[in-house]
Amino acid sequence: MHLVATLWENMQNPILYALPVFAVCIAIEAGFYAYDARHEADAHGRGYSGIDTRTSLSMGMGALVFMTGFKLLTLVLFVFLWVRFAPWHIPADTWWSWALLAVVIDLAWYCNHRFSHRVRIGWAAHQAHHSSEYFNLGTALRQKWNPWSEAIFWMPLPLLGFEPWTIYAMFGANLVYQFFSHTERVGKLWAPVEFVLNTPSHHRVHHGSDDIYLDRNYGGILIVWDRMFGTFQEELHTPTYGLTKPVESHNPVHLQYYEYGNIWRDVRRATTWRARLGYVFGPPGWAPLTGSTDVSVQEDRIPS
Repeated sequence: MHLVATLWENMQNPILYALPVFAVCIAIEAGFYAYDARHEADAHGRGYSGIDTRTSLSMGMGALVFMTGFKLLTLVLFVFLWVRFAPWHIPADTWWSWALLAVVIDLAWYCNHRFSHRVRIGWAAHQAHHSSEYFNLGTALRQKWNPWSEAIFWMPLPLLGFEPWTIYAMFGANLVYQFFSHTERVGKLWAPVEFVLNTPSHHRVHHGSDDIYLDRNYGGILIVWDRMFGTFQEELHTPTYGLTKPVESHNPVHLQYYEYGNIWRDVRRATTWRARLGYVFGPPGWAPLTGSTDVSVQEDRIPS
């Protein structure tokens, strides 16, 4: 019983406590859109679609289940690494350790997020979050059911001495912040805030399928990583949201897994190992050079 209690204590996540806040905020935002529609006012965006929002909520509930399983598996590994291999243990009861962890987690998020956009097998898991053609607080809940890549990028953290439960707690807080960046109701903020933090304006760019917006603004809480590493793009016009080739489905299972099927199809049709590896680990839309006997394929994210 003590083991179960200990595991549950380590499984606690700010997201669980934030769920009622998410629900209230979504209802308020949807209410504003409904008010605008009744009074023929400026809608500040496309608003909400019933079937699209139901899809996002279904994917969010599924993500909670898969996230719990993911955390149970990785908790054992992270505790082992922390106990056996960390050269020191960073205290979890000081303000500076939490501030340091917040920065390190955000950098790890940037790296994982960039990987998920630039490596096709990573994109296969992440693309579900970008599948909506709407951009609202409900879209923030359209989360992936395949968080396997996060384990790769979080793994150095227990080796650096961060206690595993603090990693989960801070990552949850990071995701809570990101929820509020999924809205068209907020314009650009004060310039110093826009320079440092990931704001709704920056994140609208990230969800855009326009050529100029593709693969930009990966930051979670901080946008400084994008400025440092050359992936920043300012919002110049209202983005076109969704994938460059719409999936045209509201089935959560299809949205989560169809790209894995596309990868498998391309790998089976390839005639060389270079092509097979390219279809899996190359960037989305990768295809053999012209003249190759391998079949080329156009992937959802590459402009058509």
